[in-house]
Amino acid sequence: MVSREHKKAALHDKLQLLRSVTNSHAKKDSSIIIDASNYIEELKQKIEILNQDIARSSSYQNSWPMVTVDTLEKGVQVNVYSERSCPGLLVFVLKVFEELSLNVLEARVSCTGSFQLEALGVENEENGESIDTHIVKQAVLQAIEDWSESNDQEY
Repeated sequence: MVSREHKKAALHDKLQLLRSVTNSHAKKDSSIIIDASNYIEELKQKIEILNQDIARSSSYQNSWPMVTVDTLEKGVQVNVYSERSCPGLLVFVLKVFEELSLNVLEARVSCTGSFQLEALGVENEENGESIDTHIVKQAVLQAIEDWSESNDQEY
């Protein structure tokens, strides 16, 4: 008899805990369980929404143009690649070269289906300063950001 009352008390305590976790205001045991079931469904929906946001975020990162800048003897090699076509991006990147007083000695560009730019930039002879690859990369990334905003792209 004691064990039956003990089990009943334990079940009551668990239901009250479930009630508090799910923010249920129900009085009946069956209503508490229904509220808990509804709460679980709400959590599943929130998880689904978060998973969709994560998927969108990762596709955003994968579609955003990748930029690498390597130091050469007297200049830099700039590579910009995107799986998507990026109409008008070339103009923004070339403006960066101009602003940084880099002369483009050689460049290869492909814009069909995807965007790929390989450019060799050398420092202007008048300038005489060495080129900081970090500054070049940040400037190109900023140009991509500016291009994206000006075109209202979904990048």
